Amino acid sequence: MNSSKHTELANHAWSVADLLRGDYKQSDYGKVILPFTVLRRLECVLEPTRDKVVETAARYKDQEDIDPDHWLRKASGHSFYNRSDLTLKKIAADPQSAAKNLQIYVAAFSGNAREVLDKYDFAQQIKRLDGADLLYQVIGKFTDLDLHPENVPNHNMGYIFEELIRRFAEQSNETAGEHFTPREVIKLMVNLLIAPDGDALQVPGVVRTVMDPACGTGGMLSAAEEHIRSLNPDATVEVYGQELNPESWAICRSDLMIKGQDPEHIASGNSLSDPGQGREKFDYLLANPPFGVEWKKVKEDVEYEHKHLGEAGRFAAGLPRINDGSLLFLQHMISMMKPVDAKGGGGSRLAIVFNGSPLFTGAAGSGESEIRRWILENDWLEAIVALPDQLFYNTGISTYFWILTNRKAPDHKGKVVLLDARDQFQKMRKSLGDKRKELGTQHIKDVTRLYAEAVQAAADPDHPLHGKVKVFDNTAFGYQRITVERPLKLRFEVTEETLTALAAARPVQKLTDAEAFVGAVRTLLGSTWPTKSECLVALKDAVVAAGLLWPTGAPFAKALREAVGVRDPEGEVQKVKGEPEPDAELRDYENVPLGEDVEEYLKREVHPHVPDAWIDHTKTKIGYEIPFTRHFYVYEPPRPLAEIDAELKALESEIQALLGEVAR
Repeated sequence: MNSSKHTELANHAWSVADLLRGDYKQSDYGKVILPFTVLRRLECVLEPTRDKVVETAARYKDQEDIDPDHWLRKASGHSFYNRSDLTLKKIAADPQSAAKNLQIYVAAFSGNAREVLDKYDFAQQIKRLDGADLLYQVIGKFTDLDLHPENVPNHNMGYIFEELIRRFAEQSNETAGEHFTPREVIKLMVNLLIAPDGDALQVPGVVRTVMDPACGTGGMLSAAEEHIRSLNPDATVEVYGQELNPESWAICRSDLMIKGQDPEHIASGNSLSDPGQGREKFDYLLANPPFGVEWKKVKEDVEYEHKHLGEAGRFAAGLPRINDGSLLFLQHMISMMKPVDAKGGGGSRLAIVFNGSPLFTGAAGSGESEIRRWILENDWLEAIVALPDQLFYNTGISTYFWILTNRKAPDHKGKVVLLDARDQFQKMRKSLGDKRKELGTQHIKDVTRLYAEAVQAAADPDHPLHGKVKVFDNTAFGYQRITVERPLKLRFEVTEETLTALAAARPVQKLTDAEAFVGAVRTLLGSTWPTKSECLVALKDAVVAAGLLWPTGAPFAKALREAVGVRDPEGEVQKVKGEPEPDAELRDYENVPLGEDVEEYLKREVHPHVPDAWIDHTKTKIGYEIPFTRHFYVYEPPRPLAEIDAELKALESEIQALLGEVAR
């Protein structure tokens, strides 16, 4: 079947929009067209065995102790069936009873098919169409749509349904952004994920499983299946997914059902709190999870798994901040990678779409940094590809592909590829929401080729690198977060300011003769001492001379020093147990590349400016970040001042001329 035939059939289905116009908003057309397309396809698929299924249903009708589901599936020859002898044609022929008969017809489907139609809120659509006197007309339109498998094979039916999904998405930009990833973005992502396995996928009888834990309407799963089959038409491709949004779940499940895939492979619910695939492992995993969406709703489940299951769970590496669950999805996907066996077989490849945040958000020791550390120290990160901005429907921000695998080629081990594809785009003639750019066919080919060359360069140091490609050791993204301390230096003095601070100190206020104590110290107003010991001697003498006892205790001693001690770069170094006391106000932090001697770094970078600084090694933390844009930054020198000055003068003359015209 050629592409024009796909378009013709999709146009026929979408022509129902002409009937709906006025009674339905444009963005709601798909809520009628998609479920009716599914219904018509299921009817066409089941038509050859309809009589046999009706006969089998009648045979078991009164046998309450027997569940006929197995026998009905066997009779239909599919994983679904319909027990009724009604058809859409019969229902359309009786307009007065169309609503009642259609409900009976839908109720006669097997549970898995009925569940899909329920998620479309199909009963409500029947009621709404019937109320507008449109139901029998819509049914009539679909009875003319030939979707029989002998004319429209499963694979081609997938194209038609995806075309309808695309049109539905374009009618509603919000829906598109949340549940629909642009097809050209999916194509590139699938290329980068699967292309390195091209030879292995052409082996006769090959079987591959693909998983998307945030599958939306199933576009990525369809594209992955299509790509594998393009390499090997005889390959067996089993797709799996999970989706939270009920309507998107129904669309995805419908897509599988009408292609002949097992719809039970698409689970509903939240992948983070209720993973629908259990402990299943997959060959390929890919996802475009929501950007910057908080995970507060699943906080209790995720934190429990992190705390109590540890390495046996999915989130042992760490938890990101509550306002962005992207890295939770990645950890979930990593948990579903197949292990590599002793002979080097098995393993998985994974691709995920992120915004820039997971690259660098979170300081050393934070959840995000610990997750990056876990990934890089396990050598799973193959590459990161920067994409153009304004590619997606609901956000104009820059996005990135992360490609991971637990079966890197031996020569690639310990290395990560960064590929800058931000300039690979063409402007769209018409914007769709925030989407103003798209990847053209040539862009996809060029980036795919560049990626293949980059992976080769990672394995072969002598391979020439394109300017848009850089290869790094895993450790290049690690750093040691060191705490640089400087000694607390004080001089000691009695001034109105220090006296006020002394009087306000709680340990002083607790003294029975607090006012007299402060009065005794006041006799030293204007005095200054270079050392703490000299200051204490003078203060004690003044207090004793006033007939008072000198207070004791650590809280008092601390409060006294804080009140009369004043920071002074030339002051006395304060010590604790013979060691310099660090000044919290002068404390600084430095990021030192992983593997570099921090003491050498201190001597080279810090001591020339502050020779008395030292590192508190007990506070050193290991962090990981991937500063992608910094590695591809190109310095642009500022324009010459003369050029800027000439431009300003020209503008000034232009403004003066315009003002002159206005004044005339």
